[in-house]
Amino acid sequence: MIRCKQQVKDDCEELLARFQKTESVRFEVFAKIWREMKFYEIFYGTTERVEGKAFSRHIFTMVCEYLLPPYTFQIRMGALYLLYALYNEQLLRPKVQIQLALKDWEEVKKFEKEAAAAQHFDGVYVLQKLLSQHAFWFAATPHPLTYKLTRKVEKQVVVEDFIERTSRPQELINSELLEELSNVHEHYERYRLSLDQVDGHLVNRDLVPQLGQAVADFSNWQGKMETPVKEEEDSGEGTSQKESSSRALLLASIKSRSFGQAVEASKWRQHRKVEMDVSSNIKERAPRKPTLKSKAATIVIQSDIKKETAKHTTLCRLTTPADKPEEVSRKKIEFKW
Repeated sequence: MIRCKQQVKDDCEELLARFQKTESVRFEVFAKIWREMKFYEIFYGTTERVEGKAFSRHIFTMVCEYLLPPYTFQIRMGALYLLYALYNEQLLRPKVQIQLALKDWEEVKKFEKEAAAAQHFDGVYVLQKLLSQHAFWFAATPHPLTYKLTRKVEKQVVVEDFIERTSRPQELINSELLEELSNVHEHYERYRLSLDQVDGHLVNRDLVPQLGQAVADFSNWQGKMETPVKEEEDSGEGTSQKESSSRALLLASIKSRSFGQAVEASKWRQHRKVEMDVSSNIKERAPRKPTLKSKAATIVIQSDIKKETAKHTTLCRLTTPADKPEEVSRKKIEFKW
């Protein structure tokens, strides 16, 4: 078993959070944070080879989660730098490879194209360097599977601070688009009014201002949702604690009443006394061995019963008819020689 899973995760998240605060995607900035935190000492605690392999696989699988969406571009770049640094700082030889699923590799290739298009060649170089070192082990699943053995895969909790904000509406509807849209709308309005038998009220004249106001309202609402409201959380925690304490007291009183009362008898058994059901708490006594005196008394009684039955009944006469005369027993004559 891998020890200190949560501590390792917290350290990785702290490193990525520091890299996010710099608002940079350069490798030299990441390397400076790496040296300040002395992150290269993370493999010093594993002395045995088996434990070192398990630890390396676990940390690679955990960091690969930050390399994929829905995290921001800067966090994904920091995760790529972190994989590169961890892979080259291993103490094991041969080095443990980074297990990556084929479906996730497509996202990594898209990320490489985005970095090259934005001229962030640090990330492109690091990824190509890992490929040249044969650092990736492409598999069907991100976690190892075993035959006839079920393992509980812990789902990683998404860090909200690392997630990219949904800015598609702001990117789509910008000032240039609104200007072009207003020009097109004016031409359309003139064309409709020039036609005969057309009501001018059917044209929405405030289309462009309404669209810009809707985008602004959305951005404001998004900002309010991201700011935590501490007062509501504190009040909610207080009320929840009160409700849980009152519920616990209610359950305790119900249990005490149910275990303390006697079992109610039905109407046709009310003449009997109601007794507490305490038989489960009292242990049954083991039967005692019979003494010599009791054994002798039972033997005498059994012999007396046999004698009385022999006088009144004989087994041979139970099957003879009632009207047949009884046979007289004859005495045998003994000859004296």
